[in-house]
Amino acid sequence: MIIKKVKDYMSAPIYVIERNEPIQRARNLMFKYGIGRLPVMEDGRLVGIVTKYDITNRLNQAAPEWRRRPIDKVPIQVVMTEKPITIFPDATMPQAAELLIENDISGLPVEREGQIAGMITSRDMMRYFSEQDIKATVGDLMTRNILGVHRHHTIGHVLEEMNVQGQSRALVYEDSNMPVGIVTRSGLTFSEIMGPKDEMETKNIKMTRKDSTAGRKQYRYVKEVPFVAEDIMTAPIFSIGVEEKAVAASRMLVDKNIIGMPVLDRDEVVGYFSADEIITEIGRWK
Repeated sequence: MIIKKVKDYMSAPIYVIERNEPIQRARNLMFKYGIGRLPVMEDGRLVGIVTKYDITNRLNQAAPEWRRRPIDKVPIQVVMTEKPITIFPDATMPQAAELLIENDISGLPVEREGQIAGMITSRDMMRYFSEQDIKATVGDLMTRNILGVHRHHTIGHVLEEMNVQGQSRALVYEDSNMPVGIVTRSGLTFSEIMGPKDEMETKNIKMTRKDSTAGRKQYRYVKEVPFVAEDIMTAPIFSIGVEEKAVAASRMLVDKNIIGMPVLDRDEVVGYFSADEIITEIGRWK
């Protein structure tokens, strides 16, 4: 493998947000520019970082004093992570990977002389890995820890399972062994399931009731039900064979602009290959 520096792969320039700006603005910036995190600034200084995870997870667990405030009234400082871990441009990519792993994060602000110079993220790590010449297969690096949910499970249940199992995605199944979609924290962030306040929205479905079969008129009524996995899942999903080269799989992730995919062995899901496994492998390089 070839060891390169953070400055060779970091994203720059980057978007930032002020700590007193509303969460809604952060969400809009993430959606518009396809980014997963924003450095939070105050008087030109880095004071925090806010991610998609923060928006999907912490809003639902907020303190009572602001819980019922609209999302466009809640300041970033309520959900941001303070004093974020940073890295220098001349650090190596394996050093960056170690920091990501040790702190269970997916991005690092890059600082140069006290100023934000860029951001190194899991996607940058995938791009770096995809340019390597190594023999490892997908099966060598994949995780077998897979969270599966049914397409009719509520979003509340899916999010709870993600939190309990420490997962950032869930494969969605119907009645077969093959997943029909995937739910990710990114999808939750940019969906319409969060109402004007931070509570989960519901959807209306039309129901038909017929009192008898003797020609009586059918009556329709509307029932309010929670959103379920199939309402928000991404489908169809890409997959990769267990014997494929890990570098080729990483190139596929980069080309498709996705963060991970299920691993198949004879039409059966046996694992998951994502940026997490790639970063773990890079972190072993010295």
